[in-house]
Amino acid sequence: MYVENVPVPGGELRLARFGAGPRLIIAVHGITASLMAWAAVGEALPEGWTLAAMDLRGRGHSRDVPGPFGLRAHADDVGRVAEHLGADETTVLTGHSMGAYVAVLHSVQRTYAKTVLVDGGLPLPLPPGRDVDQTLEATLGPALTRLSQIFPDEDSYVAFFQQHPALQDWSPAVERYVRYDALPVEGGVRSRAVEEAVRTDGRWLLSETDAISAALHAIAHPLSLIRAPRGLLNQEVGLLPDPLAEAWRAELPALADEVVPDCNHYTIAFDPRCVRVLVERLTDIRQ
Repeated sequence: MYVENVPVPGGELRLARFGAGPRLIIAVHGITASLMAWAAVGEALPEGWTLAAMDLRGRGHSRDVPGPFGLRAHADDVGRVAEHLGADETTVLTGHSMGAYVAVLHSVQRTYAKTVLVDGGLPLPLPPGRDVDQTLEATLGPALTRLSQIFPDEDSYVAFFQQHPALQDWSPAVERYVRYDALPVEGGVRSRAVEEAVRTDGRWLLSETDAISAALHAIAHPLSLIRAPRGLLNQEVGLLPDPLAEAWRAELPALADEVVPDCNHYTIAFDPRCVRVLVERLTDIRQ
């Protein structure tokens, strides 16, 4: 893994490259995640490929880069990273979870070989009777609580994640991801993700569904979706359930949609079997 910093308004984003091949994948992580969410995928790439993943502002080692936050701001940052990397029409763009929505918004700014959305990217309708903040608490409540907690030490932080219902298939890749996120502070460690950034981005995602829909319709290069059948807490219904995906396939007939069996919202990027599927889809430029 080669690490560098990319100048953006307000500071520098941390960028990591996995692999050293001429073919490039730019990868965007989720709402409380970091570039290490893509490490397992990057390390499984075939020869000839490089995956570049950044810590979005307010996360990971970019936590001190200030706002503005919101998905459009992140999409602009992805554009700056793409320029830094010399991305062109042969480059593949991908995003996981919130990163998939960022990828959708950025995909109307320039042409890629394709954009691959991983368990995200389709507008999420608000549940009946709930407003944006209620929905944010219902979906991200445990994660938001974690962001305000201080744990005694790094091992305690890892132990907290080991109790997560979606991470029961613990692996070295997950542990590296968690340890990367542990920020030493007075009294112990806490998450590197900045709560203000997470809340702002979450509200944007839930309130700007029209903007996301318009961007999906405007993407001119190939677009594909890879979904997990189980959700953020390993529940039986995934973040993007079948009826939602079916509705969007009707709106976008060229959208390729695939469900990877036996994985959840997190393990789709960590479990070696699921990672193999992602790698195959990302590096097959015919799709």
